Amino acid sequence: PQVVERCVAAAGYSVGEFAALVFAGAMGFAEALYAVKVRAEAMQKASEAVPSGMLSVIGRREANYKFACLEARKHCESLGIENPVCTVSNYLFPDSRVIAGHLQALEFLQENARKYYFKRAKMLPVSGAFHTRLMEPAVEPLAEVLKSIEIQKPLLCVYSNVDGKKYMHSKHIQKLLVKQVVSPVLWEQTMHSVYERKQGTEFPYTYEVGPGNQLGAILKQCNLKAWKQYKHVDALEDEEEAEI
Repeated sequence: PQVVERCVAAAGYSVGEFAALVFAGAMGFAEALYAVKVRAEAMQKASEAVPSGMLSVIGRREANYKFACLEARKHCESLGIENPVCTVSNYLFPDSRVIAGHLQALEFLQENARKYYFKRAKMLPVSGAFHTRLMEPAVEPLAEVLKSIEIQKPLLCVYSNVDGKKYMHSKHIQKLLVKQVVSPVLWEQTMHSVYERKQGTEFPYTYEVGPGNQLGAILKQCNLKAWKQYKHVDALEDEEEAEI
């Protein structure tokens, strides 16, 4: 309880941003859950319209992601795909990106991984190119549902995936949550914003709540000093103990 009372900032990765906003008192749990349901269904529908996906990439220092994506789009055009999509959709930590877009573009990058200095290029088990313009059909349904939800100014700092900066007010939250669907997740940049401090200043305690500790692993790569104060809290532990 004292951790919750003393918390000064929150952030959530992709859909986790709704959880961060609920925690910060910006929206009610039930309403946020409904918005997430509408968002998920709309994104799934958008995914089914175009064969697309996401590619997790670990690159060498020399890797040029923009150039690789440009060549992958040119490859798609040579196959007759009009206006192809291939772009960085998630910035995780230095030398780690997720690239999303048309399946043919991602397959091209996998086949030519060496040429683009990718140490690893692995397809993610997802149904679409999330956080790219292929998700545009999902924008309107989410915008509509967010208009019907009461959004307050957060009680503590919540950082946006869209620009890595703090949310300012309720209209700002409404606007950026919609934009997030078609914008890359700037998680690496968000980590820099959250932990930016004068030299010699102590780092805060960080708690990752929920299944898995991937965000902790990313924090370790982004900021080792901040990671030393990190702890993972599995949300299921308490429930299992209660059942026992």
